[in-house]
Amino acid sequence: MDSPALDMNREEAEGIAKNFVRNKDFIRMMTLYKCAIMEVETKLNVLNEEFSLQYDRNPFESIETRLKSPASIIEKLQLRGIPVTVENMQSKLYDIAGIRVVCSFKEDIYRLADLLIQQDDILLFSKKDYIENPKPNGYRSLHMILDIPIFLAEGKQHLKVEVQFRTIAMDFWASVDHKLKYKKQINHADDVQRRLKSAADTLAMMDDEMESIRQNIDRID
Repeated sequence: MDSPALDMNREEAEGIAKNFVRNKDFIRMMTLYKCAIMEVETKLNVLNEEFSLQYDRNPFESIETRLKSPASIIEKLQLRGIPVTVENMQSKLYDIAGIRVVCSFKEDIYRLADLLIQQDDILLFSKKDYIENPKPNGYRSLHMILDIPIFLAEGKQHLKVEVQFRTIAMDFWASVDHKLKYKKQINHADDVQRRLKSAADTLAMMDDEMESIRQNIDRID
Protein backbone atom coordinates (compact mmCIF):
# COMPACT_ATOMS: atom_id res chain seq x y z
CA MET A 1 0.00 0.00 0.00
CA ASP A 2 1.41 3.41 -0.98
CA SER A 3 2.17 5.81 1.86
CA PRO A 4 0.93 9.46 1.85
CA ALA A 5 4.58 10.59 1.63
CA LEU A 6 5.14 8.59 -1.55
CA ASP A 7 1.89 9.90 -3.05
CA MET A 8 3.06 13.45 -2.25
CA ASN A 9 6.45 12.84 -3.85
CA ARG A 10 4.78 11.46 -6.95
CA GLU A 11 2.42 14.41 -7.31
CA GLU A 12 5.30 16.85 -6.83
CA ALA A 13 7.43 14.95 -9.35
CA GLU A 14 4.64 15.05 -11.93
CA GLY A 15 4.34 18.80 -11.46
CA ILE A 16 8.07 19.36 -11.97
CA ALA A 17 8.08 16.98 -14.94
CA LYS A 18 5.61 19.19 -16.83
CA ASN A 19 8.30 21.87 -17.00
CA PHE A 20 11.18 19.48 -17.73
CA VAL A 21 9.55 17.95 -20.80
CA ARG A 22 9.94 21.36 -22.48
CA ASN A 23 13.59 21.73 -21.40
CA LYS A 24 15.90 21.43 -24.43
CA ASP A 25 18.69 19.77 -22.44
CA PHE A 26 16.24 17.23 -21.03
CA ILE A 27 14.80 16.49 -24.48
CA ARG A 28 18.31 16.00 -25.86
CA MET A 29 19.25 13.69 -22.99
CA MET A 30 16.20 11.50 -23.55
CA THR A 31 16.96 11.35 -27.28
CA LEU A 32 20.49 10.15 -26.50
CA TYR A 33 19.11 7.43 -24.24
CA LYS A 34 16.82 6.31 -27.05
CA CYS A 35 19.90 6.02 -29.27
CA ALA A 36 21.71 4.02 -26.57
CA ILE A 37 18.80 1.60 -26.38
CA MET A 38 18.88 1.17 -30.17
CA GLU A 39 22.62 0.41 -30.02
CA VAL A 40 22.17 -2.37 -27.47
CA GLU A 41 19.05 -3.75 -29.13
CA THR A 42 20.88 -3.98 -32.47
CA LYS A 43 23.79 -5.82 -30.84
CA LEU A 44 21.41 -8.29 -29.20
CA ASN A 45 19.61 -8.95 -32.49
CA VAL A 46 22.93 -9.60 -34.24
CA LEU A 47 23.94 -12.03 -31.48
CA ASN A 48 20.55 -13.71 -31.82
CA GLU A 49 21.14 -14.33 -35.52
CA GLU A 50 24.68 -15.60 -34.94
CA PHE A 51 23.58 -17.82 -32.07
CA SER A 52 20.77 -19.35 -34.14
CA LEU A 53 23.24 -20.27 -36.90
CA GLN A 54 25.71 -21.83 -34.49
CA TYR A 55 23.30 -23.67 -32.17
CA ASP A 56 20.21 -23.96 -34.39
CA ARG A 57 18.03 -22.09 -31.89
CA ASN A 58 17.46 -18.53 -30.76
CA PRO A 59 18.84 -17.51 -27.36
CA PHE A 60 15.95 -15.20 -26.48
CA GLU A 61 12.21 -15.10 -26.91
CA SER A 62 11.63 -11.34 -26.78
CA ILE A 63 13.16 -7.93 -26.11
CA GLU A 64 11.33 -5.07 -24.44
CA THR A 65 12.74 -1.55 -24.18
CA ARG A 66 11.66 1.41 -22.09
CA LEU A 67 12.64 4.93 -21.12
CA LYS A 68 11.83 5.99 -17.58
CA SER A 69 9.08 8.62 -17.52
CA PRO A 70 10.12 12.19 -16.60
CA ALA A 71 8.07 11.98 -13.39
CA SER A 72 9.72 8.68 -12.38
CA ILE A 73 13.17 10.13 -13.01
CA ILE A 74 12.42 13.20 -10.90
CA GLU A 75 10.77 11.17 -8.14
CA LYS A 76 13.80 8.87 -7.86
CA LEU A 77 16.17 11.83 -7.50
CA GLN A 78 13.90 13.39 -4.87
CA LEU A 79 13.74 10.17 -2.84
CA ARG A 80 17.54 10.09 -2.81
CA GLY A 81 17.78 13.75 -1.84
CA ILE A 82 19.61 14.65 -5.06
CA PRO A 83 18.95 18.06 -6.71
CA VAL A 84 16.77 17.72 -9.81
CA THR A 85 18.99 18.70 -12.73
CA VAL A 86 19.61 17.16 -16.14
CA GLU A 87 23.27 16.66 -15.20
CA ASN A 88 22.30 14.69 -12.07
CA MET A 89 19.79 12.61 -14.01
CA GLN A 90 22.54 11.45 -16.33
CA SER A 91 25.31 11.03 -13.74
CA LYS A 92 23.38 9.67 -10.74
CA LEU A 93 20.75 7.40 -12.32
CA TYR A 94 21.69 4.27 -14.23
CA ASP A 95 18.26 2.93 -15.20
CA ILE A 96 16.78 5.74 -17.30
CA ALA A 97 17.21 3.50 -20.33
CA GLY A 98 16.20 -0.12 -19.85
CA ILE A 99 16.08 -3.32 -21.87
CA ARG A 100 14.51 -6.60 -20.77
CA VAL A 101 15.60 -9.77 -22.54
CA VAL A 102 13.46 -12.87 -22.00
CA CYS A 103 15.18 -16.20 -22.68
CA SER A 104 13.93 -19.77 -22.72
CA PHE A 105 16.75 -21.17 -20.57
CA LYS A 106 19.03 -19.92 -17.79
CA GLU A 107 22.06 -21.17 -19.69
CA ASP A 108 21.19 -18.86 -22.59
CA ILE A 109 20.98 -15.88 -20.22
CA TYR A 110 24.60 -16.24 -19.12
CA ARG A 111 25.88 -17.07 -22.58
CA LEU A 112 24.13 -14.09 -24.16
CA ALA A 113 25.22 -11.74 -21.36
CA ASP A 114 28.85 -12.85 -21.71
CA LEU A 115 28.79 -12.40 -25.49
CA LEU A 116 27.34 -8.92 -25.09
CA ILE A 117 29.94 -7.61 -22.63
CA GLN A 118 32.80 -9.13 -24.63
CA GLN A 119 32.19 -6.60 -27.39
CA ASP A 120 34.98 -4.02 -27.60
CA ASP A 121 32.81 -0.91 -27.32
CA ILE A 122 30.73 -2.07 -24.34
CA LEU A 123 31.90 -1.68 -20.74
CA LEU A 124 30.30 -3.54 -17.86
CA PHE A 125 29.62 -0.94 -15.16
CA SER A 126 27.90 -3.21 -12.64
CA LYS A 127 26.28 -6.63 -12.40
CA LYS A 128 23.77 -8.10 -9.94
CA ASP A 129 22.91 -11.78 -10.26
CA TYR A 130 19.51 -12.32 -8.69
CA ILE A 131 19.30 -15.75 -10.34
CA GLU A 132 22.10 -17.29 -8.31
CA ASN A 133 21.23 -15.03 -5.35
CA PRO A 134 17.47 -14.36 -5.45
CA LYS A 135 15.92 -11.49 -3.54
CA PRO A 136 14.17 -12.48 -0.29
CA ASN A 137 10.75 -12.26 -1.97
CA GLY A 138 11.81 -14.77 -4.65
CA TYR A 139 12.61 -12.32 -7.48
CA ARG A 140 15.11 -13.71 -9.99
CA SER A 141 16.86 -11.90 -12.86
CA LEU A 142 20.32 -10.99 -14.08
CA HIS A 143 20.84 -7.21 -14.01
CA MET A 144 23.68 -5.46 -15.80
CA ILE A 145 24.45 -1.77 -16.17
CA LEU A 146 26.33 -1.23 -19.43
CA ASP A 147 28.34 1.79 -20.52
CA ILE A 148 27.39 2.43 -24.15
CA PRO A 149 29.12 4.85 -26.54
CA ILE A 150 26.90 7.05 -28.70
CA PHE A 151 28.61 8.60 -31.71
CA LEU A 152 27.45 12.15 -32.36
CA ALA A 153 28.43 14.88 -34.81
CA GLU A 154 30.30 16.69 -32.02
CA GLY A 155 31.98 13.53 -30.72
CA LYS A 156 31.42 10.37 -28.67
CA GLN A 157 29.33 10.31 -25.52
CA HIS A 158 28.89 7.48 -23.02
CA LEU A 159 25.54 6.56 -21.46
CA LYS A 160 24.38 3.89 -19.02
CA VAL A 161 21.80 1.32 -20.06
CA GLU A 162 20.28 -1.25 -17.72
CA VAL A 163 19.80 -4.71 -19.23
CA GLN A 164 17.75 -7.34 -17.42
CA PHE A 165 17.84 -11.00 -18.45
CA ARG A 166 15.08 -13.40 -17.35
CA THR A 167 13.65 -16.74 -18.35
CA ILE A 168 10.00 -16.89 -19.40
CA ALA A 169 9.11 -18.26 -15.95
CA MET A 170 11.00 -15.48 -14.14
CA ASP A 171 9.34 -12.85 -16.28
CA PHE A 172 5.88 -14.28 -15.64
CA TRP A 173 6.45 -14.22 -11.87
CA ALA A 174 7.91 -10.68 -11.89
CA SER A 175 4.98 -9.39 -13.97
CA VAL A 176 2.38 -10.80 -11.56
CA ASP A 177 4.34 -9.61 -8.51
CA HIS A 178 4.57 -6.10 -9.99
CA LYS A 179 0.81 -5.93 -10.55
CA LEU A 180 0.09 -7.06 -7.01
CA LYS A 181 2.44 -4.44 -5.54
CA TYR A 182 0.29 -1.69 -7.02
CA LYS A 183 -2.84 -2.91 -5.28
CA LYS A 184 -3.88 -0.24 -2.79
CA GLN A 185 -5.05 -2.76 -0.21
CA ILE A 186 -3.99 -6.40 0.12
CA ASN A 187 -5.67 -8.62 2.69
CA HIS A 188 -3.42 -11.13 4.47
CA ALA A 189 -0.31 -9.54 2.93
CA ASP A 190 2.12 -11.83 4.79
CA ASP A 191 0.39 -14.93 3.47
CA VAL A 192 0.40 -13.49 -0.07
CA GLN A 193 4.15 -12.83 0.17
CA ARG A 194 4.76 -16.37 1.44
CA ARG A 195 2.79 -17.86 -1.44
CA LEU A 196 4.56 -15.66 -3.98
CA LYS A 197 7.93 -16.79 -2.63
CA SER A 198 6.80 -20.41 -2.85
CA ALA A 199 5.62 -19.88 -6.43
CA ALA A 200 8.99 -18.32 -7.35
CA ASP A 201 10.83 -21.35 -5.95
CA THR A 202 8.55 -23.72 -7.86
CA LEU A 203 9.14 -21.85 -11.12
CA ALA A 204 12.90 -21.94 -10.49
CA MET A 205 12.74 -25.72 -10.17
CA MET A 206 10.74 -25.83 -13.40
CA ASP A 207 13.45 -23.76 -15.14
CA ASP A 208 16.08 -26.25 -13.97
CA GLU A 209 14.01 -29.22 -15.13
CA MET A 210 13.34 -27.72 -18.56
CA GLU A 211 17.03 -26.97 -19.01
CA SER A 212 17.90 -30.54 -18.02
CA ILE A 213 15.42 -31.89 -20.58
CA ARG A 214 16.91 -29.67 -23.30
CA GLN A 215 20.44 -30.81 -22.44
CA ASN A 216 19.36 -34.46 -22.65
CA ILE A 217 17.75 -33.87 -26.05
CA ASP A 218 20.91 -32.13 -27.31
CA ARG A 219 23.04 -35.10 -26.20
CA ILE A 220 20.73 -37.54 -28.01
CA ASP A 221 20.94 -35.45 -31.21
